[in-house]
Amino acid sequence: MKHSYNLLLTAAVASLLGACASTPDTIEDLEVARAVVPQVEASPRAGVAATNVSEARKALDRANRIADSGGKLADIEYEAQIAARNAQIANEKILTAQAQEEIEKGNAERQTVLAEARDAEARRRSAEAQSAEQKAQMAEQRATTLEQELSELRAKKTDRGMVLTLGDVLFDTGLATLKPGAYTTIDRLATVLKEAPDRKVMIEGHTDSVGTDEYNQGLSERRAAAVQTALLERGVRSEQITAVGKGEGVPVASNDNAGGRQQNRRVEMIFTDNQSQVATDVE
Repeated sequence: MKHSYNLLLTAAVASLLGACASTPDTIEDLEVARAVVPQVEASPRAGVAATNVSEARKALDRANRIADSGGKLADIEYEAQIAARNAQIANEKILTAQAQEEIEKGNAERQTVLAEARDAEARRRSAEAQSAEQKAQMAEQRATTLEQELSELRAKKTDRGMVLTLGDVLFDTGLATLKPGAYTTIDRLATVLKEAPDRKVMIEGHTDSVGTDEYNQGLSERRAAAVQTALLERGVRSEQITAVGKGEGVPVASNDNAGGRQQNRRVEMIFTDNQSQVATDVE
């Protein structure tokens, strides 16, 4: 813009100088002043150079009066040069102001873009926080549901987690095949575990002391595996389940009577929300 405006002044001056060459009676300096002073006066930013614009107009008016009254050429040229010089200074100030406005406009646009970016980032973080909160609430709800289900199934809270004991009535004597009546409980547990994917369950098989250690160990492993398979068939993820056999090594009652042996023939399901706890228990 500065370059264009200077070209305009230059073109005006060149045109007048050309006219002066063909019109000897024309005063070059006065014609130049008459061309450039109105241009700076008409500028919408003339206010930034008000003093120079005013001085240019005053000098041009004096030059015109001297010329109209037939005054000395030197006085006319002097006043015209003052007018042209002030017009030039005013023009430089106008161009500088225009450039500054463009810089400020660019900075304002940049700040707007940055503000919009910050707002977008804030909205994204807010959405993420809200999503995380919703997920936490859902996880808590699932955990509560599992606790309720286990409570209804008479699970006991221990330092290992919630422990649900499935008695030997789920299996035929000496066998590891689940009876049909066991599946109601298995179905309920599978549903809750699928809805609480952070929960882990360790399935422990236990036997009484009747039979050899080797036989009882194998039977306890097969019974734990049978419960594990039933849960897997119902859609529980394999990484949620660990199955081990404890044989006759962890009795909960005396093996010297039938009632005690029946209590020892069991499958225990230990529910935790921490995989490391399950791993520790297995060891």
